[in-house]
Amino acid sequence: MSKYWIVFLIAAIVSLVMTPLARKLAFKIGAIDVPKDDRRVHKTPIPRLGGLAIYLGVVVSVLLMLPLSKTIVGMLVGGTLIVAMGIVDDIKPLSAKTKLAGQIICALILVYCGMRIGKFNIPFIEGAEIYLGYLSIPVTIFWIVGITNTVNLIDGLDGLAAGVSMIAALSLSYVAHVNDLHWIPWVVDANGGSNAAIMTLAIAGACLGFLPYNFNPAKIFMGDTGSLFLGYMLSGISIYGAIKGATAFATFVPVLALGLPIFDTAFAILRRALNGKPIMEPDKGHLHHRLLSTGMGQKRTVLVLYAISAALGLSAGFMSSSKMLDALVILFIASGMMYMTVGIPKFQKHKSTLKE
Repeated sequence: MSKYWIVFLIAAIVSLVMTPLARKLAFKIGAIDVPKDDRRVHKTPIPRLGGLAIYLGVVVSVLLMLPLSKTIVGMLVGGTLIVAMGIVDDIKPLSAKTKLAGQIICALILVYCGMRIGKFNIPFIEGAEIYLGYLSIPVTIFWIVGITNTVNLIDGLDGLAAGVSMIAALSLSYVAHVNDLHWIPWVVDANGGSNAAIMTLAIAGACLGFLPYNFNPAKIFMGDTGSLFLGYMLSGISIYGAIKGATAFATFVPVLALGLPIFDTAFAILRRALNGKPIMEPDKGHLHHRLLSTGMGQKRTVLVLYAISAALGLSAGFMSSSKMLDALVILFIASGMMYMTVGIPKFQKHKSTLKE
């Protein structure tokens, strides 16, 4: 059996076995999500320490299947710190400033280990690149912290963040495998396999093992423990697995693979800014809220968002293989789906006006 399948299965099994134990622990330590406002879709208290099972699935599979290098150790150490912060936050919410400071520290660990965005490729101009120089550190920190929070922000429905993260991880794994990346020492093991692909498959497997307990009706939430960890790991891996790929469009590949949470977060910031509200103020304007407002149930809403995420991931895969026409066609379809989702409130308002 291929090492790729082995790491995927190990992560899935560990996560599946550990999730019920994480649920019991959540009740013991008080990591419970009690619905306090109308933004929350669930009506009863739900334990929210499921991210611990995802973390264990990833760590166990990576330690068993990959040789330890400075970068891999750095990712595991940073991931462990962000999980610890998530556990504390799931028990007693931390301030936004405290969480941001913790995320920056974890991002600096990856920078110290050599994971930096050193350049951007310019599409349509062969060989054209923008080297960041000293700006590589702040740009890398911005990317890691940004993606970490985008995954955290879409964790609003049963199974949504876990499923979207799994799809994004599978997309990035394919990109890393296609790009081959043999010229980057840490990404390739002694047998020639892509470590970036293996790590993303560990994430995908851990998410899959968690989903039976998290899909609607959820028995447990991943909490900040899981969403921060998934965002952090995906952001770090994408720096090497996609941004440093060989194609001229390599810069856009991770943006597409993580397109749904990135778009939802960017749209939320723009929406709040235009309405004169603080950009960190929660609201009910996220994509999943808009789909729910049409009368869709949680399951159908999540499946629609899975489809959009999969389309964006497929577009990223085609782009990494330089199949630009295929990539653009699928991207056009996914963009149309997101545009219709964003326009739902206006359509409903127009419809009600016509009825009057």
